[in-house]
Amino acid sequence: MTNLVSADDPRWFELGAHLVRHATKVQPGERVMIAMGEIESFPLARGVYEACIRAGAFPQVQFLSETLRESLLRLGTPEQLEWVPEVEAHGMEWADVYIALRGAFPLDIHYDIPADRLAVNQAAQGVISSLRWRKTRWTLVRVPNQAFAEQAGSSLDDITEMFFRACLLDWEAAAAEWQGWIDNIRDARSVRIVGRGTDLRFSIAGRSWVVGAGGTNNPDGELMTAPVTETVDGVITFEHPAVFGGRLIQGVTLRWDNGTLVEATSKTNQDFLRSVLATDEGATAIGEFGIGTNPHIDRFCNDILIDEKIAGTVHIALGRAYPECGGTNVSAIHWDIVKDLRTEGAVLIDGRTVLERGAFAF
Repeated sequence: MTNLVSADDPRWFELGAHLVRHATKVQPGERVMIAMGEIESFPLARGVYEACIRAGAFPQVQFLSETLRESLLRLGTPEQLEWVPEVEAHGMEWADVYIALRGAFPLDIHYDIPADRLAVNQAAQGVISSLRWRKTRWTLVRVPNQAFAEQAGSSLDDITEMFFRACLLDWEAAAAEWQGWIDNIRDARSVRIVGRGTDLRFSIAGRSWVVGAGGTNNPDGELMTAPVTETVDGVITFEHPAVFGGRLIQGVTLRWDNGTLVEATSKTNQDFLRSVLATDEGATAIGEFGIGTNPHIDRFCNDILIDEKIAGTVHIALGRAYPECGGTNVSAIHWDIVKDLRTEGAVLIDGRTVLERGAFAF
């Protein structure tokens, strides 16, 4: 089976136009950095590039690869691991718009990299991430390829069809429906998540809800806000692996006591989990709470950009909060971890059940 989806598929150009016109609203004369991750993302890079030209913008393509990063992780000195890539950092200053086309890579590519080395380099990458959301209008896309299909336990054809359905739904209609949902909870003050090994509570008083509808992530589909840090209390257990820096962490359980993380355990990669949590002072706080709403994503793919959008799931993000949600937590990391509530569990907002066993009741 080939690793490349047909470059002639018109949906690449349709999606490219969506990313330029809708997701980032590129204007004539603007500078656009297209970060092409892995060679399989070239068909979409071409679609985005063409859409930028049609929009009167000035696109620049940059090539990135996790395979190249593996060489750095394996061979690099401590100074090289801590190094913030200067051209990438400059690109965030140069660009008005940043469009990241992230091809998947084998999740075991860094299996033999010591946890502390991976965590140090992940922090350096986090600086680039912070520059992206502070300096540019941006969107991220996970482009399907053979590695992605294998980690999802699917064929490339099936996962690509799911990808296009999830990316090319009627975003105007979806945004209107989901906006109606958050209009019903706009003044809510508290969230409680219950489920298997889980009873987590926090305040959202004074925070804002944001609808993700074809904007900063594609495929998109989520409602997100930011907890009040010092009010986070209780425990959450994750049935599916947490994924960070190309590493799977099985069986994660996190417990907070009045805003302080007091327990963090996992069944695998415990050292790496602890290294990530030690990144900086803000890494142990929850910067985001999100609810997945995309009806076309029907399976876990071990990829956070996809999995956090599954309708009927929720996710928390350790680390950096998004200012548009009113969050204040600052960190070099933003690590989303997904909790599956489709068969067991619920979300209560101000004591009212809005999600139970995958069914919404907003």
